[in-house]
Amino acid sequence: MWRARGPDWGHTASRPRPTARRIGLGNTLRQLRRDKGLTLAQAVEGLPFDESTLQRVEAGWKSFRTSAYLRALLERYSVEDEEEMDRLVTLQREGASRESWTGVSTSLLSGMPRFLGVESAAREIRIFHPTAVPGLLQTEAYARALHQLHKPVDEITTEFLEESVRLRMKRQDALTRCDDPLKLWAILYEPALRYPIGGPDVMREQYVRLAELSSRDNITLQVLPQGEVAYVAFHDVNIMVLADGLPTSVQTDTAWATVAVSDKPKEVHRFSRMFDAMTAAALPPADTLKLMTQLAREIAK
Repeated sequence: MWRARGPDWGHTASRPRPTARRIGLGNTLRQLRRDKGLTLAQAVEGLPFDESTLQRVEAGWKSFRTSAYLRALLERYSVEDEEEMDRLVTLQREGASRESWTGVSTSLLSGMPRFLGVESAAREIRIFHPTAVPGLLQTEAYARALHQLHKPVDEITTEFLEESVRLRMKRQDALTRCDDPLKLWAILYEPALRYPIGGPDVMREQYVRLAELSSRDNITLQVLPQGEVAYVAFHDVNIMVLADGLPTSVQTDTAWATVAVSDKPKEVHRFSRMFDAMTAAALPPADTLKLMTQLAREIAK
């Protein structure tokens, strides 16, 4: 249901994606290990790193400390082609470069660094949240008010709050960049849109922001109306379609203040079915601007 954009729709421009390279290297190493029929423990036997290190490298969480570690592993996997070995070593070197989100606190929620890395490698994202406007669409005032609302429960500091808001705003740059902007398809739940985060002024600004974003070629916004007998997910849904042939991944927050990311086909298919079911019941994208205008008028009364 993506709207047609012309002959270049779906094309991903070649831009530096250090995270994508690291994830790509991890996927390649995992496949090489499986082709050899080795467990993680068997793969690292006698090598200068442990099983947990290899597991994190395969998942794209980290890089090997040195290229010598990678070369030793590739030899175990019987990779003899020097060009292929050099290509993978280059992937590691480039994948170890600084990410666009570095500089943020080490107090990030568990799983958040992994999520940020995968999100930065995405070319398309499909997203839904049952109780709030999704983070990639929030205004700064809305994001800050939402964090303030949860601050007493989550026991976060003001410093953490402000850092989280700053990071959320930085992530949104992907939607408006000139070079190959991120394609976003969001289902907005009407009760979430009517939940008065921060008061009338904050909500009015948020409605205006959504109306503006709905006019962009790379963004599709649909509203799932309340009162309809239709499927509604009880938790957030985030489907990230990655570039360069990397596996589609899904993300959801958990009740234990962690961020879970998976590329398991069974979970990706389940999230896709959830999103498709809500899309079928949502209003057409052409109605989004009209509804945002209506909500802005209502909250002003």
